[in-house]
Order: sequence, then C-alpha cells, then structure tokens
Amino acid sequence: MDGEELTEQETALYDRQIRVWGADAQRRLSKSHILVYGMKGTITEFCKNIVLAGVGSLTLVDDRAVTEEALSANFLMPPDENACSGKTLAELCRDSLNEFNPMVRVSVEKGDLASFGVEFFDKFDVVVISFCSLATKKLINERCRKLSKRVSFYTVDCRDCCGEIFVDLQKYNYAMKRVDATAECELQYPSFQEAISVPWRSLPRKVSKLYFAMRVIERFEEDEGRKPGEICIEDLPAVLKLKKELCEAQSLNESHIPNALLERLVVGAREFPPVCAILGGILGQEVIKAISGKGDPLKNFFFFDSVDGKGIIEDISDPNPKG
Repeated sequence: MDGEELTEQETALYDRQIRVWGADAQRRLSKSHILVYGMKGTITEFCKNIVLAGVGSLTLVDDRAVTEEALSANFLMPPDENACSGKTLAELCRDSLNEFNPMVRVSVEKGDLASFGVEFFDKFDVVVISFCSLATKKLINERCRKLSKRVSFYTVDCRDCCGEIFVDLQKYNYAMKRVDATAECELQYPSFQEAISVPWRSLPRKVSKLYFAMRVIERFEEDEGRKPGEICIEDLPAVLKLKKELCEAQSLNESHIPNALLERLVVGAREFPPVCAILGGILGQEVIKAISGKGDPLKNFFFFDSVDGKGIIEDISDPNPKG
C-alpha cells in the first residue's frame, strides 16, 4: 500500500480524520483495496464506515436477489421496491455507497466466492465475509494465507441480538503508543481452522459462552447442509442433541452452553439492526487499524450480546502451535 502521497482533494476531504490518525495512516487507507462478501445488515454498516473513512476501493460480492429480510436490516436498500427489480444485493448496495463518498471506487464482482481462485484475492489488502458456511470460511481464509503478501481476513456474523467477529492478520506488526514513546509490536494470528480446532477443555473457564454456542450452530448447519440462518425452532431438539455430543467429545461441562442461549440463536436467526450497527462499527475500526498499522488490534474473536450489553474479546489460539 506504499505509493504516492495524498492528493490536495483527498487532504481537504479527509482533513478531520487526518488530525486524528495522521496523514500516513490516511494515505494507507486511500491506497487500500477491500473485498466484501454477504451484503447483510452488519456488512452494510461496515461498508458505510470504511467508505466514509476513505479507502481506495471496495469490491462487493453478493448475487442474491432482494428479500424481505434484506429490506428490514439493510439500510442501503432503496425505499422504492420497484428500484430493486432485476438487480442483485451487491449492485443495489454499490449504487447507494457511491453517494456516500465519490472518491472511493465501489464495484461489483459476480460469481460464487468459493469458486474464485487464489490469484483473485491477491488484488486485495482486506477480505471480509459474512454469513458463509463453515467450509467457505475455512476455504477463503486458506486462500488468503497462500498469497505471498499478507491479506487481512475477517468473518462477521449477527444472529438476533448476538454477534461474532473473527480476525486473522497472520504475522502482524504495528505501532502502539506508550506514555512517552511508540513501541513496535508483533502478533501471530492463527487461521480460522486452527482457532476453532483448539480443544475446548484447554480454554479458560471464563471464555464467552457465545464462542461455544456459535460453534454448535455452525456445525449443525454444516452437518444438515443448511445455508447460514436456515434454522428454526423445530430444529432446537436436534441442536441440543448436537450440543450434548460436542460437549461429551470435548470434555466440556454442558453448562458452558446454556440451552436458552442456543434457543435465542435458533429462533432469532435474522439480524437485529442495532446490533448490526455495533458490530459494523467495531469491524470498521479494526480494519482501519490493520490497514494503517496504528492501534492495538483485536486478537482474535469479538463477541457481543445486547442482553447484557457486553463486548468481549477472546484470544482463541493454541498456546503451543506447531511449526
């Protein structure tokens, strides 16, 4: 992302945020290229935030047609439903985002994300995906890691009033401000596969219950061949049965995954717009940190539950990684 300096127009437009994080950070943002998949409520909040921040380009992937759910949670949808006819979610979001900041190039890429080869992702500095299957999360993360350059990878999921963000910055160096100096820091991130493969019994007792609950729902949808969110109250007995099996296999007390929490995730599979705004704000902040190299980044999971109003960061990593 190194390159030419900010133009006079960019300097004038981004004057306020340059005062906050500096001209070098803004230059890095202005030269960055972001890929986003899954134009649901949380992702649209994120896109709005980074477009206003002034990234170089944003590429959207989502060939789905507009649904009732999209109209309820995606504020980028036009108020006139007739305007949605014949356009995909990505195309409609592009049209709205272009109005937020004309200096950011917003484009659409058509196709199935899982079918894109490794070389496709080489064009980007950041890849963010939402509401993907367990297999797709692993696959896209693996393809980002196969590149010769570092590509920051994020997943975000919102179910009712709960949400999860996963971050993989691979080997990441950044500057952290101390009281009287700036310290150079380095973090080593596990892949999504490596993170969720950490044995549950080896995790601290106070790990967020949402971490375990999301893994149960994710696994259920994968085993049943469901798309993310294709779950209903009739599935609850089978979900609870799977929870019991996973807890036994992982030597984890079942009380770590309350039945009431699983029921909330099953019944409320749709996004809750206020939670979308919170997750989209946190995700936008983290991506800006990763691009600019400034600020202490999140490692490697973030959980939010509006019932208690708490946001929790969990480092789910193997304490003794191989290699």
